[in-house]
Amino acid sequence: MAGLADLTLIQAADRVASGETTSLELLRACWANLDAVNPQVNAMIWQDREDAEVKARAADEAVRTKQRLGPLHGVPMAHKDMYYQAGKLSTCGSALRKDFRPAITATVIGRLSAAGAFTFGGLNMAEFAQNPTGHNKTFGDCHNPWNPPYITGGSSSGSGASVAARFNYMALGSDTGGSIRLPASACGVTGLKPTQTRVSRYGVMPLSFSHDNVGPVARTARDCARVLTAIAGHDPLDPTSAREPVPDYESFMDGDLRGLRIGVPAIGFLDGADAPVVAAMEAALLVLIGRGAVVTRFDLPLMDAIAAYGGIVSRAEAAPIHAEWMRSDPQAYGAHISGRMYPGYAIPAAYYIEALSRRGPVLRAFAAEVFAKADVLVTPTIRTCLPTLAETDIDRGPPGTETKFMAVSANTRPFNYLGLPAISVPCGFDPNGCPIGLQIAGRPFGEGRILKVAGAYQSDTDWHWAKPPMVRTAA
Repeated sequence: MAGLADLTLIQAADRVASGETTSLELLRACWANLDAVNPQVNAMIWQDREDAEVKARAADEAVRTKQRLGPLHGVPMAHKDMYYQAGKLSTCGSALRKDFRPAITATVIGRLSAAGAFTFGGLNMAEFAQNPTGHNKTFGDCHNPWNPPYITGGSSSGSGASVAARFNYMALGSDTGGSIRLPASACGVTGLKPTQTRVSRYGVMPLSFSHDNVGPVARTARDCARVLTAIAGHDPLDPTSAREPVPDYESFMDGDLRGLRIGVPAIGFLDGADAPVVAAMEAALLVLIGRGAVVTRFDLPLMDAIAAYGGIVSRAEAAPIHAEWMRSDPQAYGAHISGRMYPGYAIPAAYYIEALSRRGPVLRAFAAEVFAKADVLVTPTIRTCLPTLAETDIDRGPPGTETKFMAVSANTRPFNYLGLPAISVPCGFDPNGCPIGLQIAGRPFGEGRILKVAGAYQSDTDWHWAKPPMVRTAA
């Protein structure tokens, strides 16, 4: 069973479709690792094993009777606990919603189901998706499978940890300031934030209307490509979802990087970076150069404006979502959540409107200058070696804790205000045995190109195959 849990998402789906293994065997392999490892990791909030087993048996019957199968047929999954499924728990990581059962199902859950996948539980996450570390006062902190005192990254903490710990083939995360890419980086897996509006957000807990994104956390870039092909596209239930045609993203992954221009920001993204992280990025660039890519280094424009406007938008949009609860039940929130939201109520409307109205012009100016020089941008996902949960506990930590807390997402936040697609792939380990991530960002709706680069890198490296010691022990 341990071998089945080690499969990638695509390997798992292909084996079920061929009859080489069964969906029920995949599910039980996940459960074996879950039971062995989750007491140390705390990546799950709830499970529904009975329903999952029914769905696995139905998937196996479909294979036996030669029914038409989807590209994810028979693959069990668990997702960040903010994707609504009618009648099932959706806690949003908060005491305020610990018993919430929505009446609707998120479009992305429906699309995964149509592709043949099914869910078996809800994953731990930051309270209302509002921290980059994995702390949660209600359901307990999520711990890194590689080194449990260290952060998993957030807010999709359980998504990263469950895939790394081999009890989940793929998890949906959400990304408002890095919350897919950060846990992917910290847990040594792959996480894709698509272009803003590329994937429907209907039935997904909101945080910041202008910054929220839906995307996958999986073992490989090719896994992410298959998932994105299944979930992307316009949704009438989400009028903001883009009408851009959805390609077969796996078709981009031919490994050919000849002449591809990689831009590396000369300043900003490496400010205060730790030496092992910079070394891992430079080694990754050499791999890509070996594939035919050309690296150039230059300053990125408008970074101060992007940081200022992005902070205004995210705080101003989060505040009204929680206004009623903040008035009636403020003690239910973690201290850092309250501390983050209260300033949102004091932001003048004129500042918010300015930040929104400047978004388009800033993006156009940024894209015109940057993508005239480069096809993709490459940076570390997290610029420092991973801190511990204790070092980033801003509710209880000493002065200075907030600096380490905010540094975690410094390299990911700019791409949310800009709405650009970005992926994180593992590229090494720090001296504490924690993973290091490489971030690859591209132009709007350029997911195919960043997946091409990520896939080529993973073809020539094996960081994404590494397995946490606790999982090796459990197996």
